[in-house]
Amino acid sequence: MSASMSEKKPSGETADLALDTDLGWAIRMVSSAFRRVATESVADLPGGARAYLVLVALAGGEPPSQLALAKTVSLDRTVMTYLLDDLEAHGLVTRRPDPRDRRARLVLITDTGRARLGQVRHSLAAAEARLLTDLDDHDADQLRTLLSRVAQTAQRDSIAPDEADC
Repeated sequence: MSASMSEKKPSGETADLALDTDLGWAIRMVSSAFRRVATESVADLPGGARAYLVLVALAGGEPPSQLALAKTVSLDRTVMTYLLDDLEAHGLVTRRPDPRDRRARLVLITDTGRARLGQVRHSLAAAEARLLTDLDDHDADQLRTLLSRVAQTAQRDSIAPDEADC
């Protein structure tokens, strides 16, 4: 290969193949780093990261049924049952019959669950701040907003395991 050939700049097509511009690479790196810091932040919560997502989902509004909650946080309904058993044993959630459908159970966060969620959120916020340290507040907020929109699209477009059998 001649010296002039080795000095050529990459074409537009090969320049687009740079690792630091690849969405899959970026998502993987951020996901791995976030998983590490999040796992440490929720380690004392029975059920770990899954329990955290359940508590966040419950803290926001009307009590969902177990099945609706499982769909919201993308957990298998059997896994959800065991997780709720554990959270209920620790006094973080409670279940009661749904007055509109006696076969269904509504899941509610307890005051103890809200307090634990607050502690975990504080710890997680500090971990997130370390991960987002190179972003200013506006960029960090924009990243959260954009990722939330993409996550909602991904959740909407995915087929839950139970629905795939229909």
